[in-house]
Amino acid sequence: MAANGTHTISTLAELEALFPEEVYPPAKVKEVTRITDAYRALIEASPFCVIATSGPDGLDTSPRGDPRGFVRVLDDKTIVLPDRRGNNRIDSLRNLITDPRIALIFLIPGVSETLRVMGRVTISTDPELCTSSAMQGKSPRCVLVIAVEQVFFQCAKAIVRSKLWDAATKVERSSLPTAGKILAEISGGKMGGDEHDRQAPARMMQTIY
Repeated sequence: MAANGTHTISTLAELEALFPEEVYPPAKVKEVTRITDAYRALIEASPFCVIATSGPDGLDTSPRGDPRGFVRVLDDKTIVLPDRRGNNRIDSLRNLITDPRIALIFLIPGVSETLRVMGRVTISTDPELCTSSAMQGKSPRCVLVIAVEQVFFQCAKAIVRSKLWDAATKVERSSLPTAGKILAEISGGKMGGDEHDRQAPARMMQTIY
């Protein structure tokens, strides 16, 4: 029970009392302020990351994915993330205009360790950077040039506990609501439905880049 007589932890003192153990030594050593050779290898092997941003309207997390190595390491303090075609909500970009801080977590299929990168973003329309990030002949409208401030790998526990890469834990897509069903439920039948789902594969191919 916390010092204030409730089950809520509301002060640093209460939090630190809940975790009195010393920090595991490698947890301190693994944190650096640049992209090392080993960390570069992890970034270049990853086809997927999640980015976190913060702005006046709150927090945002957004998935990003492409062929492995889609986040490019320009040097040990700079990485570039292409902003692919999406739904035009541009929630993350709106946040970055007012608060350039960003956090990324990289996942690598079959690998239990993840990689965390924190830094500050410049949203760039530089023709060379955009063209060099082209896929299927289409360049992104902009790229995120990230000035790296903090990098460290996350141990394997979360992936191991979740069995994320274990084929036996795979969820059949047919067991969950489709995008069409979700939209129909939320909109009271005004959007989505079976037709939305039937058109989804063609729509994906036409708009993926």
